[in-house]
Amino acid sequence: MADPQAFCVAEERSGHCAVVDGHFLYVWGGYVSIEDNEVYLPNDEMWTYDIDSGLWKMHLMEGELPPSMSGSCGACIHGRLYVFGGYDDKGYSNRLYFVNLRTRDGTYTWEKITKFDGQPPTPRDKLSCWVYKDRLIYFGGYGYRRHSELQECFDVHDASWEEQIFWHNDVHVFDTKTRTWSQPEIKGGVPPQPRAAHSCAVLGNKGYVFGGRVLQTRMNDLHYLNLDTWVWSGRISVNGESPKHRSWHTLTAITDDKLFLFGGLNADNIPLSDGWIHNITTNCWKQLRHLPYTRPRLWHTACLGKENEIMVFGGSKDNLLFLDTGHCNDLLIFQTQPYSLLRSCLDCIGKNAIILKSQISLLPPKLLQQVLKKITFWTAANYRKEQRIRKEETENNQPRVSSC
Repeated sequence: MADPQAFCVAEERSGHCAVVDGHFLYVWGGYVSIEDNEVYLPNDEMWTYDIDSGLWKMHLMEGELPPSMSGSCGACIHGRLYVFGGYDDKGYSNRLYFVNLRTRDGTYTWEKITKFDGQPPTPRDKLSCWVYKDRLIYFGGYGYRRHSELQECFDVHDASWEEQIFWHNDVHVFDTKTRTWSQPEIKGGVPPQPRAAHSCAVLGNKGYVFGGRVLQTRMNDLHYLNLDTWVWSGRISVNGESPKHRSWHTLTAITDDKLFLFGGLNADNIPLSDGWIHNITTNCWKQLRHLPYTRPRLWHTACLGKENEIMVFGGSKDNLLFLDTGHCNDLLIFQTQPYSLLRSCLDCIGKNAIILKSQISLLPPKLLQQVLKKITFWTAANYRKEQRIRKEETENNQPRVSSC
């Protein structure tokens, strides 16, 4: 059995970046509230979660470090995590960084992309990204905008701004092979309203966008952009019931024709814990009924695992606009389809390792290695569950202090 001391977990956070590559979930950035102060997580730390063993590990990073930020947009292409935009103590950013996640020696080194062609988007946060044909395609966000056209790269930390804050609905493309920024000409269709804190996902050659916020309005509209022809669909009229209006949610592609929507903050400023699947073939939303409705999340991340499970990490269980204390660091796993027979058998052995102890050592070496990782996974999961229950009991038993 693994030592419980090894069952550390990444710190609580919201507004962070997370991607899956291979057998690992990678988490960077974000912020947490300490005594009513927003504190950005260290920019030189990357947390990895081993999907097979369930163990977390913190790695110190090197190179040209991004500022400690929240609201950045993270995406992975060929084992490289790209981080664009965000908000830090100095304001909004339009810088682009990347780090190679597939290092042989376990060293993670950031590189700031300073040599490129074209003009990047204006500084912003709470934007979303589609990954398509080695390109990062950014949509929307919230931040500063200049009235005049700029002839060269600008940075909110260095530039003098004609300051006006905008919700955006523009599209910008970064080609990772040629290191070129471009803004494609939209050839047709009605684009979505400007927005931020929305969510995006790719199915085939279509980039889907759902919900988000503009001014005091939260939305529940679904659109897609054809990433080959640059034609917008206009608002998609779905059949049947739709999810509530929301922002700070996630949208994740789980198969070739299905999207998974989870959480967010609704129009009444209530954190949500509902999950929905949209089938683009039938054009219908279906609400999942087996989700943990007692564990809402907003401004979290959601990544697709090896067997189409959704891994939701971090975020807040409270309304960040009024009570910024409920940041989380637990990992919620949502199974969207049956696991493989091998996965089901490994889980069964892992959960019943004590009963099967005398037989486990008889397994073939390759299978034994998988079983031992799964035993560690369930040992860690049970330990963290016990710790979470104790923490919740302690919080519930604390006396309430009334104010005059």
